[in-house]
Amino acid sequence: MLPTPEVAVDDNVYEPAEDSFLLLDCFEKVMEPLQSKYTCPVVCEIGAGSGVVTAFLKLHIFPEALYLATDVNPTACSTIRATLRKNKAETASGSVSVLQMSLMSGIREKAIDILLFNPPYVPAEEVPEIPKTDSDYTWLDLALLGGPDGMVVTWQVLDHLDDHLAPGGIAFILFCARNKPEEVASIMRSRGWLVETVIHRKAGWEVLSVLSFTRGSVEG
Repeated sequence: MLPTPEVAVDDNVYEPAEDSFLLLDCFEKVMEPLQSKYTCPVVCEIGAGSGVVTAFLKLHIFPEALYLATDVNPTACSTIRATLRKNKAETASGSVSVLQMSLMSGIREKAIDILLFNPPYVPAEEVPEIPKTDSDYTWLDLALLGGPDGMVVTWQVLDHLDDHLAPGGIAFILFCARNKPEEVASIMRSRGWLVETVIHRKAGWEVLSVLSFTRGSVEG
């Protein structure tokens, strides 16, 4: 088992939990096929939070890659950089750009080889508004709450995968059972995507899974 990076923590940034660790296990599981496909990919983590997943990939999977770690939370962006420094990941070859933005709004189209996203997937009445101050505790709600079915933000990414993935690119996205990932997979397959469940685990009262999405051909 590959070691988990040390993380910097802040009260307004989501700390690594079972969902974060599931993503780490996911990438350890698919490490060999990814390394056989890519030598120096462009890797983008949306909503990178503490930076633990980006640091893990940088240290253990693709040391030479170009990384884009995005988060709308300015404190999270500082925390990502602190986590990278704590693990000496910034001094490794390749580079990591930490970008404050909503999702992938500032990244040029067709640029990403490997996309990863641990979205705000918890069902709630609505997705919180973006806070106006760095110290607002609503930042934590923004990292967790995904609207009535927990899928509002995730669909914003799924609906635009074609815009952002490079040819042959792959996206890894985390879901909880209440997001109805089987239905999501069916919809995406009807749009021409190849969808696979990479890893699946019961975590306390929740059931989590990571699905991969690669472009195929439209069915029928």
